[in-house]
Amino acid sequence: MARLKDKYNDEIRPALKEELGLDSVMQVPRIEKITLNMGVGDAKVNSKLLDAAVEQLSLIAGQRAVQTKARISVATFKLREGMPIGTKVTLRGERMYEFLDRLLTIALPRIRDFRGIKATAFDKQGNFSLGITEQTIFPEIDYDTVDTTRGLDVVLTIKNGSREGSKALLDKFGMPFVKPGQQA
Repeated sequence: MARLKDKYNDEIRPALKEELGLDSVMQVPRIEKITLNMGVGDAKVNSKLLDAAVEQLSLIAGQRAVQTKARISVATFKLREGMPIGTKVTLRGERMYEFLDRLLTIALPRIRDFRGIKATAFDKQGNFSLGITEQTIFPEIDYDTVDTTRGLDVVLTIKNGSREGSKALLDKFGMPFVKPGQQA
C-alpha cells in the first residue's frame, strides 16, 4: 500500500475529523483523483511533438497518457475541430498516492529558487490546481532526451472539501504552502 494512503487512513483522517468538528469519518475531505494535463500547441504542425509529450507524461504518471483533441474550431489559432492538441492522464487509487508522494518529496524541492506554493489556487468545491513550468523536475525524465521544455497542470480533485478543509488536508500531507506574509 502507498505510504501516503497509510498516513491518510491512520493519522490524517482522524486528525481532520477532530480539527474540522465532523460527525463521521466519511465527511472528512479526501483526494478523489489527480489529473495531469500537458498542452502541446505546436502539435498541429508537427505530430512528433505530441508523441514525445505523451511518452513524457506517461513516464511521469506511471500510467499511459491519452491524446486530447480540440472540441471546437478556432480560426484565429488555425485550429480545427478534432485536431490533437495535448495529452492528459487521470490517476486514482494507489498510483494517485504514489504520484502525490513523488510530487511532494522529490519533484517540488527540485524546482530552482522554490519558496513554496501559494494557497490561492482552490476553487469553490475545494479542488486544488497547480501549474508546473518544466517537466524536467521529475526524476523519470532524462534531461538529455528532452527536445523542448513543456509545462503541465496538476489538478487535485478533493471530495467533501471546502477551501478550508482542502487546505487543511493538503497541509497534513505536507504540501509546502507559503506562510502568510511571506512571498512565493
